[in-house]
Amino acid sequence: MKLYEYVARRLLLLFPVLLGVLLITFYISRIILDPTAAYVTEKTPESAIPAIRKQLGLDQPFPVQFAIYIKDLFTLNWGWSKTAHDAVINAIAAHFPATVELTIFAFLLTIGIGIPIGIISALRSNSLVDHATRFTALVGISTPVFWLALMLQYIFTYWTKNNGLPYLPSTGRYDPILILSYPVQKITGLMILDSLIQGNWIMAWDAFNHLILPAITLSFLNIGVIARITRSSFLEVLRQDYISAAKAYGLPERRIYYKYALKNAMIPVTTISGLMFGGMLGGAVITETIFAFPGMGWLAVRAITYNDSATILGFTVLATFIYVFTNLVVDIIYAWLDPRIKY
Repeated sequence: MKLYEYVARRLLLLFPVLLGVLLITFYISRIILDPTAAYVTEKTPESAIPAIRKQLGLDQPFPVQFAIYIKDLFTLNWGWSKTAHDAVINAIAAHFPATVELTIFAFLLTIGIGIPIGIISALRSNSLVDHATRFTALVGISTPVFWLALMLQYIFTYWTKNNGLPYLPSTGRYDPILILSYPVQKITGLMILDSLIQGNWIMAWDAFNHLILPAITLSFLNIGVIARITRSSFLEVLRQDYISAAKAYGLPERRIYYKYALKNAMIPVTTISGLMFGGMLGGAVITETIFAFPGMGWLAVRAITYNDSATILGFTVLATFIYVFTNLVVDIIYAWLDPRIKY
């Protein structure tokens, strides 16, 4: 089977998976959430509530309600967000780019630091460098995200500011006062990219500074995971017979490591990295909440707080799509890295 046939078959198999997840999340939301909460306020008379329920189709049997829900998903009628005071689809479109920007920055930090650390640790196995990198990775895995976020805020914002040193912003996506003097028109929704496209270097630098602490928080745990997986996978590959044969033939070690060993060692790293990227993109709830970073995680927490069922369902649908398609991309990369894998 050729690669494009494999991709087509996987895309077809995605539909039952997506339908199953949507059915489960919709059923649970009908049990624990009130779909009329977004449309009812303290000023709404009791007599108007039955009409609202009828308009939302809540007087219909469950299969009919689910069919209406699926139809609304395809027509992008995802309901009204009480949290954002806007349509859910508009709220997601407004907040999702912030999460994408944060995820890309954190993911680059994770891969750019985690993989080299893992390779160095494997090449210098049981040396002082290896022990130091393994200890650092273990610290990264063991550190609670909320504690790290609060410590970074205290050290790089409050402590440095109180001592007259340069400091990093601890909340938000950009300086709300600075943007009044240097406005940025929305093109992609990615603050840094839009600022660079418009030549607004001041806001690009400001947005970059606002990303540093949340991105470090989000990537710190993942760096430790990637480093440990890279180390163990690389060591396993180095023990293979074909690596010993390559050394016996006198091939340069640099060529053996980076041309023959590294590609095979990256297979498990790719799988974990893809799942990490999906997890970050699905909403870094704790990180975005502590840094008041207006992404999808921040929106989801507010929606849960206000019992906003439409926004919660919208977030769930988006996260489901992200996870499913991320897994598809990982499988394709996996097959490219190891041709022995059958499509």
